[in-house]
Amino acid sequence: MQVILLERVARLGQMGEVVRVKDGFARNYLLPQGKALRASDANIQAFEARKAELASRNDESRAEALKVAEKLDGQSFVIIRSASDAGALYGSVTPRDAADVANAEGFAIERRQVVLTAPIKDLGLHEVRVHLHPEVDVTIRLNVARSTEEAELQATGKSIQELAAEEEAAAEFEIAELFDDLGSAGRDEDEVAN
Repeated sequence: MQVILLERVARLGQMGEVVRVKDGFARNYLLPQGKALRASDANIQAFEARKAELASRNDESRAEALKVAEKLDGQSFVIIRSASDAGALYGSVTPRDAADVANAEGFAIERRQVVLTAPIKDLGLHEVRVHLHPEVDVTIRLNVARSTEEAELQATGKSIQELAAEEEAAAEFEIAELFDDLGSAGRDEDEVAN
């Protein structure tokens, strides 16, 4: 089916272009969302009459998205979740979770604007893209941790696994020192006895 795009659609085209798409994509997504019209002669003429209005509306929404993008780009948000000792989450962080935490901080984004390239299933810092407008994308950082203290630690650059390894090494060192002290105490007693 041929459609005329009423706004820029990623990987498809710019506003005003006539493109060929699969019938299901047009019927189920482009037409109901108001992103396109069927490419009939009457619709092409109607689009040409509304082109200036659509362009100005697009410019306004892009300007608003750019204002939000300036504040949102690079922001870091903390999400507290239950996880195993190895750092695997019991469940995963969803786009809704990312939108909810951003909204709690005063940003107005919807879950459909959050783009996860892969599910977030472990603790740590994760880069997430937010699609504010067809022409405006920003990146935010999600700090997924078991507690706020752990989130602060992760924000400094240390991972939970590194911290656990450091604690284990410190414990082994203390045990080794304890055995060294006990061993030298035993030698001292042997020297006193001789």
